[in-house]
Amino acid sequence: MRTTVEMKTEHRSALLTLAARRGEKGFSNVLAEAIEEYLRGNSERNRRIKEFLALEGSLSAEEADELSRVTSELRESWR
Repeated sequence: MRTTVEMKTEHRSALLTLAARRGEKGFSNVLAEAIEEYLRGNSERNRRIKEFLALEGSLSAEEADELSRVTSELRESWR
């Protein structure tokens, strides 16, 4: 399907460069792959979010407090 997409000049240049390295004249295939990868990643993110939300309430209040304490300690030691 043919469509019009607004993009930054530098993005167009980068897409054309990638396509040229692959021996392609236009960047339609590169753009199609990028869109597919984005959509696949978005589906994966949504799946993970649902899994994490399903964990709500699986820790007791004491376990949650301990996890919070340990996490804070670890973050303080990060550079």
